[in-house]
Amino acid sequence: MRISIIIKANAKQDKVELPKVLVKAPAREGKANEAVIKLLAEHFKVRKSNVKIIRGLKSKNKIIEIDSLTS
Repeated sequence: MRISIIIKANAKQDKVELPKVLVKAPAREGKANEAVIKLLAEHFKVRKSNVKIIRGLKSKNKIIEIDSLTS
């Protein structure tokens, strides 16, 4: 499954409100991307390795692919 999300880094709390994803981590050195992957994996109950950022590594607008077949 692919979803389009908007990231808000440096938020007060980690939260998934699709299409928005709020993370506490700063948007530096890939920390926000790592936090997004972890948070979405927990939200969709899959492994972190099943969540991939397909487009938008350096943007707040991202396309995420979630492989839920092998959770």
